[in-house]
Amino acid sequence: MNDMKANQHQKPPVLILGGSSNALSVARSLGSRGIAVYLSVLNQNCACYTKYAKKLFPIADKKSVSEFWAELMLGPKSAALHGSVLFPCNDDGIEFLANFRKELQQHYILDESNPELHLTLLNKRKTMDLTNALGLPTPRFIPVETEADLGNIDPNLMFPVIVKPQHSHLFQKAFNQKKLFFVHNAEELHMRLRQALDKQLMTIVTEFIPGPDSLLGSYYTYIDAKGNPLFHYTKKVVRRFPKNNGQGTYHITAWDPEIAEVGLKFFRGINFRGLGNVEFKRDLRDNKLKIIECNPRFTAAHELLVRCGMDISLAIYNHLTGLPVPHLNSYKQGMTLWFPYRDFMAYKELKSLNEITLGQWLKSLIHTQQVVPHFRWLDPMPTLAPFLLSVKSRILR
Repeated sequence: MNDMKANQHQKPPVLILGGSSNALSVARSLGSRGIAVYLSVLNQNCACYTKYAKKLFPIADKKSVSEFWAELMLGPKSAALHGSVLFPCNDDGIEFLANFRKELQQHYILDESNPELHLTLLNKRKTMDLTNALGLPTPRFIPVETEADLGNIDPNLMFPVIVKPQHSHLFQKAFNQKKLFFVHNAEELHMRLRQALDKQLMTIVTEFIPGPDSLLGSYYTYIDAKGNPLFHYTKKVVRRFPKNNGQGTYHITAWDPEIAEVGLKFFRGINFRGLGNVEFKRDLRDNKLKIIECNPRFTAAHELLVRCGMDISLAIYNHLTGLPVPHLNSYKQGMTLWFPYRDFMAYKELKSLNEITLGQWLKSLIHTQQVVPHFRWLDPMPTLAPFLLSVKSRILR
């Protein structure tokens, strides 16, 4: 973090880099408090339409986002943005801030993160290596980085397995936003690995931890320059779509001291600084929490944190700008975040597998403390505009 601190009458702007649901939630949280919000996200992203964005710098081509941001923040016309707090909301943002930290910290307010460590955590293999070095459990995995690595795959491998990219943001650009490959046999595995190698992408083949998605949980914290956590937060997943390998469709706040203990042990063990989220799945075979991945940024479920009383975006903003930091000692339990369409698709998939009934799905949705990620009566366009664009594109087909 540099020395650009706010005085008591000043609230520096915040520039949000990338993201979608999380970028929208951060923009609403800070914008509603009188902080000028600048957004740089993909064109026609839901966050583009929020009334809380004072300035919008849409990204036309996600494959050249680093060049776009370099021109925006370090180019000859960047002076108007100087003094802003920079908040990354996707892996491209993390990578850009890490690669250009020396240049950026002369003009912007950055967090206390270690850029080399952040780049390491963007790599899933290196994250697993760090975890194992601490003696913390992970799923078993095999790295595949060259053709020669294909020969290292155990022919007696138990399926299904998961092919995960070592760098998610590069993989998603190459495979139309797919996060991973869930494979069921050796032939499919070799096909997927060769597809990745053909695009010069490194992967890991990891075991699938059996059991429902409700065994997933996450820990969030921010660790300052002195090694002190600003807060502790845990939540759990109820459903994902597709099952076992998709995005979360239904999340719930639930304090879990074991998840918090192991999560903090991981972050302290790697000497982490800044905002971190670490994801776990409990393996019922040995009853251990196993680290799945780490995200040093705001996540897609950020609206749940804001609405349950853990507005970490405000706390981090105030910490970085020298403003009073709110005390985040507790939060509402049992509050849910529901992605309606995706969760309906999750219900249909689970129903086809005889794992849920309509009555059970509807009963799970009966929560007095339920929030949705996008729609707000006072800021409806992030929901309405993408819907209308979708209808228009279908009509014009």
